[in-house]
Amino acid sequence: MRFLHTTYLIACVALLIAGLVEQRRHYANLRRIRFRVLVNGIRGKSSITRLCAGALRGGGLTTVAKTTGTAARFIHPDATEEPVYRKFGLANIVEQIGIVRRAAAYEPDALVMECMAVAPDLQEINQSKLIRSTIGVLCNVREDHLAEMGPTLDDVARSLCRSMPVGGICVTAEQERLPVLRAEAADRRCELIAVDPESVTDEEMSGFSWITFKENVAIAVEVARLCGVSREHAIKGMWDAPPDPGVLQVHRYTVDDRQLRFANVFAANDPESTLMNIELLLARGAIQRPLHVVINCRPDRVERNGQMGALVEQLDPARVFLIGEPTRSAAVAVAPHCRDRIVDLGGRRDPAELLRGILSGPREAISLAAIGNIHGQGEVLLEQLDGLARTPADGAHS
Repeated sequence: MRFLHTTYLIACVALLIAGLVEQRRHYANLRRIRFRVLVNGIRGKSSITRLCAGALRGGGLTTVAKTTGTAARFIHPDATEEPVYRKFGLANIVEQIGIVRRAAAYEPDALVMECMAVAPDLQEINQSKLIRSTIGVLCNVREDHLAEMGPTLDDVARSLCRSMPVGGICVTAEQERLPVLRAEAADRRCELIAVDPESVTDEEMSGFSWITFKENVAIAVEVARLCGVSREHAIKGMWDAPPDPGVLQVHRYTVDDRQLRFANVFAANDPESTLMNIELLLARGAIQRPLHVVINCRPDRVERNGQMGALVEQLDPARVFLIGEPTRSAAVAVAPHCRDRIVDLGGRRDPAELLRGILSGPREAISLAAIGNIHGQGEVLLEQLDGLARTPADGAHS
C-alpha cells in the first residue's frame, strides 16, 4: 500500500512539474509575438479574423491566424491555410497551445486568433492563460448562446467582456450595449475603442469579391492602425485575403431553364444577423425580389425555429418554405397575414424531392435565401445544390 501511495505522489509531482514547464514554454512563445489579437463576439468572428490578418499582411507584418468557425483553419503568413486537426473531431481550447507553438516558429509580428470558447469562464481562461492578447476585438452582442451567457443581452455583453485584455486595448463595433462594454472595460483598465462603420467608404467595400460588412472592415482597419499599418495598405490587404468557407455568398444556378440566385444565410443563425444579411444582399442587388425564403427547422432548436418564423413579416417574401422538423414551431410564429405564403416541406426528404418542392410554382427567375440552422435538411438542400452547375455571375458579390 505504501508503495502505491509513493508512486501516486511521484506521478502527481511529475505531472505538476511537466505542467509548469509547459506553461513557461507557452508564455515564452507568446512573448515572441509582439501583437496578439483575440477576436470575440457573437457573429462574424471568422471573417473579422481573416480581415485583420489580411490587413496586417498588407502592411508587411508577418502574420499567422487561426479561425474556429465553419471550418477551423490555421492560416500561414503567405495566406495559405490548412484545416486544424482535432483528435476525434472534438474542439478543445487547449488546442490553442499547439497553435501558438506553430505560430511562434514563424517568428511572426502578429497572431490573430478567433475565440473558440462560449462558456464565460473558458472565455476568460482563453484570454488570460492561452492567448494573453494585447489587442482584443469584441465585434458585436447578439441574441445567441443565451443558455451559456444569458439570459439577457446585457449578460451576454458582460460574458463576452471576459475576453478583454486587462490593461490592454479592445476594439468594438457594438453600439446598443456600448455603455455595458465601457463599464466592463473600465473595470479591467482596458481602453475601449468604438469604431464607426460609416468611416468605411462604398469605394473601399467595392474591392471585396465576397460579402462582408462595414462594421467588420472598420474593426480590421482600427486593429491595423494600432499595429502601425496604414489604412491604404490595410484595405488592400483585406481585398486580397481569402474568405472564410462560411462567408456570405450568393450563387447562381440554371435549373430547367429557370434562373435561381441562392443565398446561404444559415451561418447568421440569430434573427438580427439574419435580417441584416438579407437586407445587405438586397441592397447590393446580389439577390432580388421576388424573394423566397427557406426556413430549416430542428427539433433541438424549437425556439430558434420560431424566431425565424417571426422574421417572415419583415422579410416579406413571396413564399416561405418550411423544411426539417418540427415545421409547426416556425409556422405558428409567422404573422397571420403571411401564412398563406407557407409551403410545408417538413420531414426527412431526399435532396431531389426537396429541391423540386422548393422550385415548384411559377417558372420565373427567383432569389432564394436559406435561414435558420444548417444541420439536417439544410445540409440535404445544400448537397443537392452543390451538384448543379453554377451560372457565372455578372457582379462582384454574386
